[in-house]
This record gives sequence, C-alpha cells and structure tokens, in this order.
Amino acid sequence: MEYTPRYPQPFTLAEAVGLDVSTITEEIARLQNSLARLRATQAQLKEALAEAPDPDFSKAVEENEVTIGSQDERVSILRLALAEKGVPLDGHFALEPSTAAPPPANAPAATPRATQSLSRQPAGSAAPRVPPGLEDVEMDEDGGVHL
Repeated sequence: MEYTPRYPQPFTLAEAVGLDVSTITEEIARLQNSLARLRATQAQLKEALAEAPDPDFSKAVEENEVTIGSQDERVSILRLALAEKGVPLDGHFALEPSTAAPPPANAPAATPRATQSLSRQPAGSAAPRVPPGLEDVEMDEDGGVHL
C-alpha cells in the first residue's frame, strides 16, 4: 500500500512507524479530542453564518476545514503506522472512513515525499502479531489485552 498525504504533515508514515505504540495511541487520542472540538466549533460558526454573514466567520470556517482535513489525515497516518507495527485495527483504532472534505483550492500543497509501502500480515496467519514489549502480556482470543 502506498500513501501520499494531501495536506502538509509534520511527519512521514515511515517516521510514525518508528514511534512507540504508546506514543502513537496517545497522539491519536489527542488529535481525536482536537477534532471533536474543531467540529463543534465549526457547527457553531456555520450556524452563526446562516443567521448573519460575516467575513471573519467565513474565513474561520475555511481555515477550520483545512485544519480538520489535515488532522483527520494525520490520524489515518498514525493508524497505518499501528497496522505496520502489527497492532490489530479491528477494535479501538479501527480505520474509519474519512469525513474530511477535500482540501480547498487555496490550501497549501503537501510537500512531496516518497510514498511508503506497507507490508501486510500473511492472510493465513492465525494469531495477530504481538507488538514489541507486549510479548508477556496475556491477550484474549480477539487480540485484546486485559488490564
């Protein structure tokens, strides 16, 4: 699988794969919280614009669309990094379809980066790969960890 970002990002997929699983999952959670707040603000701005057009609100809506798209894409990159590390994505970090709109025409172009190839777990393998450092952790039949 190849991945080329549509938005400028502070890291590549290869760099994300080099991070610890805990760092990746913490960043996903932080970004998801940020996205929830941005989407709530966006709804309020659009409501206000419907009542009375305002150029400042219009500009804020446009800027938020770019930020939301970029952060959605960043979450996707981090989830792909988890998959590359062998973390099952069928649970908490399952890939969801992006709700982000395509970047506006005036959005800054992503810096060209080499595309990354992802290796997949063999289709016939019975058990999910265990992330480094979690070999001694008891996992259930679905690959989950009991805390």
